[in-house]
Amino acid sequence: MRRRTWRFGLKWKAAVLLALLLAAVIAVLSFLVLAGIRDDQRDRLEQTLAREAEAANLRIRQEAMTSGSLSPDDFMERSGQRLAVDLGAQSGLPVTLYKPDGTLAGTSLPFQPKAGVKDALTHTAQGQSAYITEGDRLLYLAPLYNADDQQVGTIQLHVSLAEQHAFYARIQRLFWVAGVLVLAAGFLLGFLYVWRQAHVIGRLNQAAQRIGEGEYLSEPIVRRADELGELAQGIYEMSGRISSSLTQLTEEKSKLLEAVARLQELEQQQKQFIGNISHELKTPLTSILAYADLLDMYRDDPVLLDEAGKQIGKEAERLYGLVEKALKLSSMDVYEFETHATSVSLLPLLQEAAARLQAKAERYGIELVTMLEGGSVWADPENLMHMVLNLLDNAIKYNKPGGKVLLSNEAVRDRDGQGWMNITVRDTGIGIPEEARAKIFDPFYTVSGDRSRAHGGTGLGLSLVKGLAEKQGGTVELTASGPEGSVFVITLPLQRPELPETIFSGNGPDLE
Repeated sequence: MRRRTWRFGLKWKAAVLLALLLAAVIAVLSFLVLAGIRDDQRDRLEQTLAREAEAANLRIRQEAMTSGSLSPDDFMERSGQRLAVDLGAQSGLPVTLYKPDGTLAGTSLPFQPKAGVKDALTHTAQGQSAYITEGDRLLYLAPLYNADDQQVGTIQLHVSLAEQHAFYARIQRLFWVAGVLVLAAGFLLGFLYVWRQAHVIGRLNQAAQRIGEGEYLSEPIVRRADELGELAQGIYEMSGRISSSLTQLTEEKSKLLEAVARLQELEQQQKQFIGNISHELKTPLTSILAYADLLDMYRDDPVLLDEAGKQIGKEAERLYGLVEKALKLSSMDVYEFETHATSVSLLPLLQEAAARLQAKAERYGIELVTMLEGGSVWADPENLMHMVLNLLDNAIKYNKPGGKVLLSNEAVRDRDGQGWMNITVRDTGIGIPEEARAKIFDPFYTVSGDRSRAHGGTGLGLSLVKGLAEKQGGTVELTASGPEGSVFVITLPLQRPELPETIFSGNGPDLE
């Protein structure tokens, strides 16, 4: 018998969440309303006190005009006590008057006030008003002027804040009571509503458990016109499909089809591997042979001999790496090169590619020219070097005596604003016939047997370039070919594509 253990279920979580939201709303509203009341009380009191101070100034000016040309100290000494009593009766508030030097001039209180107003009198001496709050009592001090706008002293109004504080406390208690009642009601209603939904979910869970135990449904467990009703209908339909074993048969068929497709893919990969690795091994050998010819031509140039030796060593290391890679891939039964794309600085890579084939170009009597600019592309640097070397090698081999090969690059943007880098290899060679241009990127395709035998072509170079370009998320195209030569363009993304494994087909990115 299964023991039921108490857990903090959905109904409790939702109810607590609703209560917290209500509490937060009530707290924010209470804070805003109470702050508004407090600010309104303060503003009204400030306006009232300012009006009383203005009325007091008017009375002082009138009194000063009838008192002759007395100094401010003499005027306040003579009339201060009487004016304090009169102003207190006029305003209905206790009033205390101070002389310009801060000493007491008069008060309407039955006793002399003892509040420390020294700092406040300093402000009023500068023509500013000041407030002093002591518990439920507020002291408001403002400067007084005679008819000549000469300061004759300071008026201090005594205001009781007890009534305002009591009103604020009553409103605060009212919010507390209302908040507790709303919170309790909201929690109760939320709990009851979520409890009903959780009860339905529990019934659906029991139905799912029954299906898992082999007890299939004869009708939907719940009938409702909402998402839970749709879920119940879905569980019922799933039960019917499982009972008829259609799902299992479909999965088995799918597995068989996937296995067949995988076998076909492995067979195709094996064929491509043999052709690609053959061509890859040929590329470093081509550079080594070119530098060997260079060594034979310039035996007396120590600098050139040193450079050629370094390059031969570099290409030999690359050849060794390819052999190691081929052996590793063969042992793992994987027939394609891994791609490790990164942000590649293009200028040094293209300069190195041109330098590797410079000797071969000189041997063929071809001028190799570069027009390069800085920039980076998102690609595997080794694969990118293979592509450029293959295109340059073809441009040199299938050129005319005294011809030229131009290597250049340019950053562009397509209509969607994505950045691309065009790497262009332009030659002045023999061109490609119109009927052969659609097939030149096919594996093992050669334009003519004589032409391939003369230059050692296998028909894998351009196919490899195309495959590597697509693996980097780019394209390679023959954009022009004729008696003046051919133009090949490699297009690669400047930054990491959102879908790195997307294979571009057709004519490549739509560049402006």
